[in-house]
This record gives sequence, structure tokens and C-alpha cells, in this order.
Amino acid sequence: MYTASDLRKGLRIKIENDPYIITEFNFVKPGKGQALYRCKLRNMINGNQFERTFRSVDVFEQADLQEKKMQYLYKEEGKYCFMDNQSYEQVFLTEDQVGEAKNFLLDNIEVEVLLFEDKPLGISLPNFIDVTVTKADPWAKGDSVSGNTKPVTVETGYQLQVPPFIEEGERIRIDTRSGVYLTRVKG
Repeated sequence: MYTASDLRKGLRIKIENDPYIITEFNFVKPGKGQALYRCKLRNMINGNQFERTFRSVDVFEQADLQEKKMQYLYKEEGKYCFMDNQSYEQVFLTEDQVGEAKNFLLDNIEVEVLLFEDKPLGISLPNFIDVTVTKADPWAKGDSVSGNTKPVTVETGYQLQVPPFIEEGERIRIDTRSGVYLTRVKG
């Protein structure tokens, strides 16, 4: 159990049988009376956000969340299929649950699937992935109008800016947190 003094940004709590994450937190001490804790909360199941004020005597249940290593298998009819590496059980997540991570899902990549009472909520990718460039326009030497980067498309369909020396068929490393090119991968 948490008390109001335990509240902080990023804490996951359970309110009315739903998991919430605190996205903003403010401690308010009025001149008279007891301290207040103003929080912005986001429902981890449906994404709804709201503000709520708690008093110092309020208590909260910890959200029963767990992360499991799972392997991405395929996408079918707008749903993404992941398989538990130990039990071989498969779970499906919607496009909303996967979010921006869909740009970096490679076949058989291992991800952390966040579960609330055995229901999947979302995924966490590895920080870096290596992908093959599938489309890269040639770069004209002396082309200073477009700057020192050019757009490419990688095998997942994601488009990003890379240095002009990157060619089609090369492997590059991308930071999945920002979607930015990091380096060329040898071999």
C-alpha cells in the first residue's frame, strides 16, 4: 500500500480496479489545513487522463503490473501477436497498445510486454535495434540544399534521416526511444 506521501511522477497505482500512472505531480501546502497532493493520472488500459487531488491521509493500492519477455511473431488484422518464451502462450495487442513501437518491430525481436492481471497493456523495446535500409535515394555530391542528411526507409517501413553515405542494403543502428540514426553496423 502507498500513502499520499509516496506519490511521485511515474508511480503506478490502482484506483477502482484500474491501473494508473502518475504523469504530473505537485505538492501543495496551503497556509491553513493539511497538505494536498495534485496529480495528473493516465489510465494504462484506455489512455484516459484526468487530474485528481489527494489528501495526506489517502492510501493507494499498488498496481499489479508485471513485465514478461516475449517474442514478436506477426501482425494480423491490426493486431500484433507476441509469444511468451517460457510457456509458448500467445497474446495479441492492438495498434494503440503497441503505439510508436510498431515502427521498430522486427520478426522474432524480444520485447518486454507489460501485463496488468495477465492482460497485456503495452510493450517496451530494446533501446537499440539493427535494421537493413530498403530504400535510399542517391545523394548528389555538392547538394548542400538538402543539408548533410537524406531520407531512407528501413525494413520495418520506418523512415528517418541518415548521413548521405548510407546506401540501400546497408545495416544501421537506430535508437528506438527517439527514432534517430546512431551508426552503421558492420557485417
